[in-house]
Amino acid sequence: MSVTVRFAPSPTGYLHVGNARVALVNWLFARHMQGKFILRIDDTDRARSKPEYDEAIREDLTWLGLAWDDLQRQSDRDARYHAAMATLKAAGRLYPAYETPEELDTARKMRLARKLPPVYGRGALALTDADRAKLEAEGRKPHWRFKLEDAKVAWTDLAHGPAGFETKHLSDPVLVREDGALLYTLTSVVDDIDMGVTHVIRGDDHMTNTAVQIQLFDALGGKVPTFAHLPLMTGAKGEGLSKREGALSLRDLRAEGIEPMAVNSLLAALGTSDAVAMHKSLDELAAAFDWAKFGRASPKFDKVDLDRLNAQFIHAMPFAEAKAHVNVAMDEPFWLAVRGNLTKPSDAAEWWSVCREPLAPVVQDGDGDFLKAAAESLPEAIDTETWPVWTKALAAATERKGKALFQPLRLALTGREHGPEMKNLLPLIGPARAKARLLGKTA
Repeated sequence: MSVTVRFAPSPTGYLHVGNARVALVNWLFARHMQGKFILRIDDTDRARSKPEYDEAIREDLTWLGLAWDDLQRQSDRDARYHAAMATLKAAGRLYPAYETPEELDTARKMRLARKLPPVYGRGALALTDADRAKLEAEGRKPHWRFKLEDAKVAWTDLAHGPAGFETKHLSDPVLVREDGALLYTLTSVVDDIDMGVTHVIRGDDHMTNTAVQIQLFDALGGKVPTFAHLPLMTGAKGEGLSKREGALSLRDLRAEGIEPMAVNSLLAALGTSDAVAMHKSLDELAAAFDWAKFGRASPKFDKVDLDRLNAQFIHAMPFAEAKAHVNVAMDEPFWLAVRGNLTKPSDAAEWWSVCREPLAPVVQDGDGDFLKAAAESLPEAIDTETWPVWTKALAAATERKGKALFQPLRLALTGREHGPEMKNLLPLIGPARAKARLLGKTA
């Protein structure tokens, strides 16, 4: 079948990993089905939508590799939304209501006191033309509500299975505010109809919206898409994610040096039966996509898992790819020597400094004579075989072994207690610099 999906973020903040998971699942499903992926910017909230967030959304998706087949902005489609409003008004499904928020709150509390569902009581439907004229003369402006039909709305959800709502438990939703602002419920359905969206994949916080929107699809003569509501992802401790609070934003992960395929690999596995593992390409993930793998529990995003996965990417990263990430003029032997100890490519700069720039050696009490002997026995020509041969000879000559043998050498040569294998670092440090450091000199 022909598949069209959409990712519809609002440009009111930076994308976080929860948003990215929804975008990724949409993209992978579309590519798995050889379908179409639409990026639709939900910018109808003019007060909070910002051009810089619009740009950031596109930058973040590009960084992840989630190329879109079409780009739409809701702010360009006002004429279509107003045409849909006219259709609904003519059918008696869109009606004006004049209650203030305070009046609605009072009515809600009264219904609760009577043990009735706290839904809108449809008082506006009883207003006459004269009543409406009087209210507007008082300065009230109407908001517009969609009249729901009394029915059980059911659908088969790709993520949840059979789902449904009785509309008697739902309020007639507001589609247009008093100031004329168009709300998501209307604009999303009109767009999905016009753009031929076949599958709506989003968070399960939209489950209630779905019953309303199915009736709206029918009222506008559109084909109801297939729905998949993904359980919302949380932080490692179960906390919610908010893009406006900058929770695990993609731009921060990118600035930190996290690899995009590390993010994709982790997000693709969360909430499914797949184990978290390194994947080299989005095509690889798309080929393995299967709705049967998805569970109903809320997946937890743990930054520790991402860092661990990112380190795996760095440890396997070839030199040709790493060059673009590192701001030092490194060569391949250097990269191959240090990559196994990095968590992000930029960490290589620290070891470049250790190997190629002046460093004050760390010489602990009681190690001076041992290090002097080490300097005197260091060969003039050094390669990767030098370290094991040299340290074996030192062990025999000084009767040192284990930590007492190796730790003073590492501290003097690198100034650090841990790091890449010394057999690989020593040739990069070079004989002259190594000998000077062993003698306690900055070199």
